[in-house]
Amino acid sequence: MPRQTFIAKTDQVPREWVIVDASDKVLGRISTRLASILMGKNKPQYTPHTDVGDFVIVTNVDKIRLTGSKPHTKEFQTFSGHPSGQKRYSYSWMLEHRPERLLERAVRRMMPRNRLARQQLTKLKVYRGDEHPHQAQNPQPLEL
Repeated sequence: MPRQTFIAKTDQVPREWVIVDASDKVLGRISTRLASILMGKNKPQYTPHTDVGDFVIVTNVDKIRLTGSKPHTKEFQTFSGHPSGQKRYSYSWMLEHRPERLLERAVRRMMPRNRLARQQLTKLKVYRGDEHPHQAQNPQPLEL
């Protein structure tokens, strides 16, 4: 009897909502775990070309931690495409003013560069405090 490879279909895999408390977690370590959950690599039904990942809610992202001298030496760079449109912000400034973008960017850079990854990133919901508007989805707490 020949063995058949299991290929998951998007509508066959149950989607779950998980909630992660990011307070006092290291940015790089939490973003690798979040990228893995978004892609579905933590499930036995993982299929590389199908979206089988879960929805992830991250709270308390303003209390995330950076190790070493990264807050002062690393920079967040943006460019609008216009002359003089390049701006640089230190990670400490970003952590104080826009910590959501810091985590979203770290997770995005740990995922593949394709259409599927862009679709999977829409399942990442990042919030500063404890409050989030996804109580109706009944998210399950996940300890990283």
